[in-house]
Amino acid sequence: KNVPAAALPGAESLALTVERVLPFWFDNIAPCIMSGRSVLVVAHGNSLRAICKYLEKMSETQVLDLNIPTSVPLVYELDQRLRFVRKYYLMDPDEVAAKMAAVANQGKAK
Repeated sequence: KNVPAAALPGAESLALTVERVLPFWFDNIAPCIMSGRSVLVVAHGNSLRAICKYLEKMSETQVLDLNIPTSVPLVYELDQRLRFVRKYYLMDPDEVAAKMAAVANQGKAK
């Protein structure tokens, strides 16, 4: 509220997002999963990329190619130690491909 606009960052890098998201993962999400509950995470691009990067142990290069389509449920299956097993989308694969293409084209000039 009392922070000057000039002191606010213009954007948040993936590295900063990871720093912000992982404590929430460890403090809130992981304990819920470990207690046997299913967890629904609803978030935006970089927050989801940060979680995916951590779960799949992606390198900085790999995460750059990660394309998460908007509004498509993505299920992560983890083992008992919260290690990545597999992921899948809850949508027809052709529809997922079309939505991924739409995300990939968002930054392109018209």
